[in-house]
Formats: sequence, C-alpha cells, structure tokens
Amino acid sequence: MSGVTLTKAVKKYGDVQVIHDIDLQIDDGEFCVFVGPSGCGKSTLLRMIAGLEDTTDGQINIGARNVTKLDAAERGVAMVFQTYALYPHMTVAENMGFGLKMTGHPKAEIKEKVAEASRILKLDQYLSRKPKALSGGQRQRVAIGRAIVRGPEVFLFDEPLSNLDAELRVDMRVEIARLHKEIGATMIYVTHDQVEAMTLADKIVVLRAGRVEQVGSPMELYKDPDNKFVAGFIGSPSMNFLDGVVQNGQIVLPALNNRAVTPNVSNLIDGAKVIVGIRPQNITVTSGGNDAKLDLRERLGGVSYDYLIAADGSKIVVESRDDNEIKSDSTVGVTFDDSTLFYFDAKTEMRLR
Repeated sequence: MSGVTLTKAVKKYGDVQVIHDIDLQIDDGEFCVFVGPSGCGKSTLLRMIAGLEDTTDGQINIGARNVTKLDAAERGVAMVFQTYALYPHMTVAENMGFGLKMTGHPKAEIKEKVAEASRILKLDQYLSRKPKALSGGQRQRVAIGRAIVRGPEVFLFDEPLSNLDAELRVDMRVEIARLHKEIGATMIYVTHDQVEAMTLADKIVVLRAGRVEQVGSPMELYKDPDNKFVAGFIGSPSMNFLDGVVQNGQIVLPALNNRAVTPNVSNLIDGAKVIVGIRPQNITVTSGGNDAKLDLRERLGGVSYDYLIAADGSKIVVESRDDNEIKSDSTVGVTFDDSTLFYFDAKTEMRLR
C-alpha cells in the first residue's frame, strides 16, 4: 500500500484549464473522498491519478514513485467505475479473475485471490452465476472484487453507487466502509453526494471549478468551514444563509424583522454587509410568531423538515424532532442560539472568525 501526493497538478484541454495547481497529500491507508458539484473536476482529478488522463503540469507520486508519465497499467492502481463493466458471458469468479488471467498469473493463484475477495465481499454463493442473475448491488460488489484481486497499492472509486437505488446505496456504503476497515488500503472515492463523503471519509477534499476549497476530516469541515461554499455543501440539509448588516457591533438580519445578533467575530466595520449561516438543526420554530411563514412540512418519522419563507422572501429550512402541529401557511417564530451562527464576508464569501 502507498499514499498519493499531488504537487501543483494541472490539467488543460487546449487553452482551457480545468484543474488548477492542486497540492494534496493522501496518507497510506487513508480513505479520501473528492466531493463537489457536477463539473468541479473531481472525476478528472481521479482519472489523472489513475493515468487515464494526462497531467499537463505538476507531479503525481504513488508512494515514492513519480507516476506522472507512467501508463495506467504501471501505476499500481485499480479503478471501480459507475458502470459495472462485467463480461455477461463469464461467471462471477471468471469476471473477478480475468485481469490476472490476462497477465499470465497461475490458475491456483487466481483461484486463491478470487476466493479471498469473495470472502471479504460475501460473494461465495454467487461465484458460479452470470451477471444477469445478480442484483445491482451484487454486480457492484463483483466489480469491487475484480479490483481487490489485483492487489493494487491504491483503490480508485468513481461514483460507484450512482446507479443503485436508495436502499442499495446505503447497503453498499456500509460494505465499502467495511472493506476499507478490513484491508486497510489507500482509497480515493469520488462522489457528488456529501452524505457519502461524510460517512465514508477519513479526509474530504472539497472541489469547486477545478480548485481545492478545503481539506479536512468530515467533522472539521462541518464545524469549521473556511468559506460559504464549503459551509453550504457539507451538512444535510444545507446551511441556511441570511443577509446581515453590521450595526454598533451587532449584526442586523432584515429577513427576521431586523433582529440583532451578537457575533463572536472581531474587527467588524459598521455598515459592512455579511452573510449569516444557520444550520437547520440549530433552529427552533414556535407557533404564534411573525418571523416567517411555514410553507411546507416534510414528515420523515423521527425527524421533520420545515420549509419557511421569511418576510423578505428568504428561504429557511428547519430540522425538527418534535411533534408540533403547526399548519402550513401559518406564521411562526424562529429562534436560535447566537453562538451557533457562522459569519461570512458578503463579497469574498470567506469565513469571518
């Protein structure tokens, strides 16, 4: 196993630069997730590590080796794609061992490695089946098993759960986490789903427009985001953002009837515009107030989501775990503890600390 180091990595297509000077250290045995919206460059960056995309400038190391100019087959990586790409005429065992067969490994060795991978992935009873006789989740496990038998230094996953339904996604997420725990390999995983990122990762890399916005553990990014983009992307439901204005050391929120909040931020300039972030979990809705209108309530059993519209049209999402019976279109009060708020510069969207 090996770690992965990117130094000033750049990718251009002609004159268009899509990856901008990325420096990143992924430690040996770490589970690293690249997350961000569509088009942010996360899959391109993964393919650069895999050798499926040329690196225009900079350097990529796997362990102590500079692999920047090496072919994909020489890098010691195995990639699992969104599509399963299984051979329909082969059994599960044949699919898993095909790569080793093509590189001339002895049959006994192939059988041993396939047996070990099938044990890890609980595929023993399916080894003689063809892919058409498997569920979507089972097919994805076969694709992962095909990667395991190669014994790579680094596993690369490119949105492997996107084709699965919601229940299977949860099951496979658990399977992948268990796989990492058992084999301890370095894994790099691409997703646009921040829930997958939060639940799987040791380290999250948040990308936007080909640049790294922030790197850290899931809870570091959740509790201490560097900017509005990261704050809004990490956490479900997303953080609420309200416009504010600094007045006499406090921040006034026009959306909530000009309520003043006391920030834990120094050096604020009177009249400056700021953005105030409030997580849905930190808001309480009360009946009889006049801060906002309850537009819609989603009941999910143990938790409910209230969608509010403030007086200035701002939208606020509240996560609630009580059973209050406030009806839609009712006016409500909105309360929160000022200590739970986040503050961002209105122009740069960087965090104010």
